Amino acid sequence: MSAPLKFKQLGLIGCGLMGASFALALQKHGLVDKVKGFSPSARTRERALQLGVIHQAATSAEQAAEGCDIVLLAVPVSRTAECLQAITPALSPDCLLMDVGSTKTDVVAAAAAYLDERLPCFVPAHPIAGKAEAGVDHAEADLYQDRRAILTPLAQTGAVQLENAKQVWTAIGSHVSLMNPQDHDATFAAVSHVPHLLAFAAVNALSAQDQGAAFLKMAGPGFRDFSRIAASDPAVWRDILSANQAEVIKQTSLFRAALDDFEKAIQNHDLNHLQKLIEEASRVRSSWSLQTGLTGQTEDDD
Repeated sequence: MSAPLKFKQLGLIGCGLMGASFALALQKHGLVDKVKGFSPSARTRERALQLGVIHQAATSAEQAAEGCDIVLLAVPVSRTAECLQAITPALSPDCLLMDVGSTKTDVVAAAAAYLDERLPCFVPAHPIAGKAEAGVDHAEADLYQDRRAILTPLAQTGAVQLENAKQVWTAIGSHVSLMNPQDHDATFAAVSHVPHLLAFAAVNALSAQDQGAAFLKMAGPGFRDFSRIAASDPAVWRDILSANQAEVIKQTSLFRAALDDFEKAIQNHDLNHLQKLIEEASRVRSSWSLQTGLTGQTEDDD
């Protein structure tokens, strides 16, 4: 019987919501002895210490990774390459290195470019979890409980690292799935990235109208539910949409075609076709809701 999974030291690079919640989860479940963390913000590092997210503050990403048997990169996807380049000299040969980015082909390309002989350590990860409120103050140990964690291992990923990645996400309550990076980015462009883009665009279209403010005062639960994700972190979503450009553009083209279909039915007063379009959307949404049980999520689950 194999020994229970236990790490000596987590190197946390990025002490925001996602990284801090991961550190708290590992501590809650007894999976790590010590957490060393780095954030570019001195205030965030100090707050992470105060909240018990980390036990030691590092002054650089490289210092945070040094001597750790597990390292989590929890930074915006636009900073992944520079962080990987910085920490590579400090990584132990047998450590487990993961990220939490919402895109994967760009992350894999950065890893191939900078990790060199440490490439087997890397298991790209995307936990499908989050909250509307960002930052270390909103971190919680149960953020990943009963949520999906997608792993997109490389051909060079070590078997031990992949198994440890599966075990650690499972141990903190996540349901682990494996995908290749290309399928991951195509999937999440469709079910996350473009829905966010549409919410941003819809809110902007409303506010740009002369009577936008007056219209908004009359908005109710439907608008609240539809527009919730438009309040997501601007810098995070700028980076995600840019990093997954090709797949996002493919999905926006498909959306335009679907919208055109609705517009034509309305313009032509084709009520039968209009009802069929709505019925199909209602059927798909109801079926998905029953299968997943996700009927009323309030977090920003990218």
